Amino acid sequence: MEELIAKATQGVDMSAPDAYLHIFINLMAMIPWMALFWWNVVFVVVGALLGWWRGRLLAGVIWALVLGPIGWIVVLFTPKSARPPPLPH
Repeated sequence: MEELIAKATQGVDMSAPDAYLHIFINLMAMIPWMALFWWNVVFVVVGALLGWWRGRLLAGVIWALVLGPIGWIVVLFTPKSARPPPLPH
């Protein structure tokens, strides 16, 4: 924990009024943003596939975007969309 605090406060004047902002920026710089982005893309693609399979493509995408893999469970446990029977020719 001390190593994390040392990284977050590196180069920050703790007596400055905007020290919290510099600490926040240092913390945000330590987050692996590209990995999080690609994981989110994977979650949305799987959610879209599950939603398409259940007849609720948009719901699958939205739930996966908002909740990640937990959204997959939501999509799987909602009932399939009821489609009316085809009209006779």
